[in-house]
Amino acid sequence: MIPFTTFQSRMVPMPLNNIDTDQIIPARFLKTTSKEGLDKNLFCDWRYETDGTPKPDFILNTPRGQGAQILLAGDNFGCGSSREHAPWALTQFGFRAVVSTSFADIFKGNALKNSLIPVVVSPDVHSKMLGLPEDALVTLDLAAQTLALPDGTAVEFAVDSFSKTCLLEGIDELGWILKQTPAIEAFEARRVLSVNTLG
Repeated sequence: MIPFTTFQSRMVPMPLNNIDTDQIIPARFLKTTSKEGLDKNLFCDWRYETDGTPKPDFILNTPRGQGAQILLAGDNFGCGSSREHAPWALTQFGFRAVVSTSFADIFKGNALKNSLIPVVVSPDVHSKMLGLPEDALVTLDLAAQTLALPDGTAVEFAVDSFSKTCLLEGIDELGWILKQTPAIEAFEARRVLSVNTLG
């Protein structure tokens, strides 16, 4: 994993409520254990015609949908099944954050484990963001846990301290455990010494 850094980006609006994981990445694409290429299948059933040609009016197929790193979604984003392929597909497309008024808990956990920040904002802030111009830039600062809007408003968002640490350091749960190796070895040495002394 790469350490998560502050970034500035345009937003891709997709304000539909209850977008489930089967829409994010349909079940027929779950056979793979690799993240590579999943960006092509992101929102596949909405993004392509039945013959595979891109729908020109779907947001990801428009210039606005290219290169942006923030998806501005509707309420209850990521509901449905627990597939980890959903955040995989989003990050492979280039998204580093999804902003919504709420997320499904399992999707939220999977996102944080895959360098995708789920940012929860109030309905008022969400409406304000939807009303911004297409070229508006917002800045996401994970260390400060803020989303800065073009008018200077800094919107705070919550993220648990463990996930935040892992993301900022660019490590996963196993990587965090491995960083504790010196402390684990010191504990084991003391334990062995204690057992030998008592024996």
